Amino acid sequence: MLTEINFDGIIGPSHNYAGLSPGNLAATRNRGLTSHPREAALQGIAKMRANLALGLPQGILLPHARPDHRWLESLATRYAEAPPHLQAQALSASAMWAANAATVSPAPDTADGRCHLTVANLVTMPHRSHEWPETLAQLRLAFAGDSFRVHAPVPPPFGDEGAANHMRLAPAHDLPGVEVFVYGVSGGPFPARQHREASAAVARRHRLDPARTLFVQQSDAAIAAGAFHNDVVAVANGTVLFAHEQAFADREGFHDALRAAMPQVEIVEVPAARVSLEDAIASYLFNAQLVTLPAGGQALVLPSEARETPSVWNWLEEHVAGNGPIRHLEVVDVRQSMANGGGPACLRLRVVADPATIDPRFLVDEARLDAISAVIAAHWPEAIPFDGIADPALLPAIAEARRALLDQLGLVELIDR
Repeated sequence: MLTEINFDGIIGPSHNYAGLSPGNLAATRNRGLTSHPREAALQGIAKMRANLALGLPQGILLPHARPDHRWLESLATRYAEAPPHLQAQALSASAMWAANAATVSPAPDTADGRCHLTVANLVTMPHRSHEWPETLAQLRLAFAGDSFRVHAPVPPPFGDEGAANHMRLAPAHDLPGVEVFVYGVSGGPFPARQHREASAAVARRHRLDPARTLFVQQSDAAIAAGAFHNDVVAVANGTVLFAHEQAFADREGFHDALRAAMPQVEIVEVPAARVSLEDAIASYLFNAQLVTLPAGGQALVLPSEARETPSVWNWLEEHVAGNGPIRHLEVVDVRQSMANGGGPACLRLRVVADPATIDPRFLVDEARLDAISAVIAAHWPEAIPFDGIADPALLPAIAEARRALLDQLGLVELIDR
């Protein structure tokens, strides 16, 4: 039976605040702070527990080997001799944001009736550009069955940042839907990370029906305000599009095309007069997980920052009190991830599939999360100061922590990928 599964990235033991991502205002604003990898990872586990409590299937993706010595070798250097900016780029734990792992098209949408996944190339940012080989290795393990097709990345120079710029709407998860690819063109001082050419290539690879595939431009205003990915200003689930009024370059044209492709769509738009782009981005209102509950109805899994932003929380309470499609608000604390520019939706990749066809080592329940939490509590660093990434004692501690987790999960083949 096809169902939607959220695969969350486990926050890695090298989680630090190096501010490597121009356009991600939270990440650059918090550059230089001391990070708390153990607390960060346990916050992520608590979010997964909240999803399980809502009755939602839950999966995981694993931290990458850090620092990436192979990447440094390709640059003819070693970690100890590398300049600080290359050390930071090699040590980054940004693969924890699983929304950037891949773009996923479920079997009901594809011509061959298989679920297709294309790993993102992330070429726009150096610290992310070397993630894809290890992500691809995990995807090929987790989705090795014949009901899946896992693709290598779109080649450079076409930037592809995965599901963070992709939305799917459908009457039900197991029925054919409409897939929306959101690309950027410019954003004032910040780069647009998703290229239209990359989105089009992914759609062709996944053998999508052109009549049910839309390519939509993100607004320059949203990118300039810090919406470096579409999922910072819009999210979709089921028949609901939940978006900020200023999310798209041609708002009315997109709405018309979406209604033509799926007449039953419900467009829930937050007016800029009620919630500014700045408040929406600071609170990560739209970087929430919009999910279908087992008993019916939709819920938003929101960061606690949304509740602490008066304009955002006032709008949400009014919506839930009315007749809108979002009926439940689930607030989670992911402050360590938020401080690095990633909210609840950044931490997860949505896959519609039969759980029985997935490698069970990548699926979790409460007991499995207990075991993961114990490894994190025992091995993850408590804190990494900004200048601590050059500490020679840090690297073996990070490697041992990751090895302990892979041992616990029976995924030792990923140790050397």
